[in-house]
Amino acid sequence: MIFHELSLPGLILVEPAVFEDERGFFLERYNRQVFQSHGITVDFVQDNHSQSVKHVLRGLHFQTPPFAQDKLVWVTRGEVFDVVVDLRKQSATFGKWEGVELSETNRSMLFIPKGFAHGFVVLSERADFSYKVSSLYSPEHDYGLVWNDPDIGIEWPVEKPILSKKDQQLPFLQSLIDQNII
Repeated sequence: MIFHELSLPGLILVEPAVFEDERGFFLERYNRQVFQSHGITVDFVQDNHSQSVKHVLRGLHFQTPPFAQDKLVWVTRGEVFDVVVDLRKQSATFGKWEGVELSETNRSMLFIPKGFAHGFVVLSERADFSYKVSSLYSPEHDYGLVWNDPDIGIEWPVEKPILSKKDQQLPFLQSLIDQNII
């Protein structure tokens, strides 16, 4: 596996070693010892899987302490543009975002530490999105950030995404600050 540190501290793109031949391929998705040797010492407690159609945008979601979540995300079918926003107030990159393409073709994974909002938009006709989390889902600690906050300026590759009712009503970053949520 190759671990690439991205521009936001703590955010790591992971390229698995893929063994491919005429029969198909094999890859090791997660190995605790390998991840720990690269400083990722997370104890994942739950695996999730979602399926979405083209232009569905899910996010930007996060949970607050004590249920904040580290995530390891990847795509098993299709392609998404995956986005994170740094919500760590003490961070020099607070309010900044980064986006990467994750797909069944590149097989890359993204490690997202606690303190980031996360979302993605589907670029292919359909996408299967899988992820590990370090804390169980807690409705009382579940929050989100509106996908098109002009103060953040995410450059989504879709102008009119399909959003859930919940995601349509998410607040702006400044509102989360004003309410002392972050």
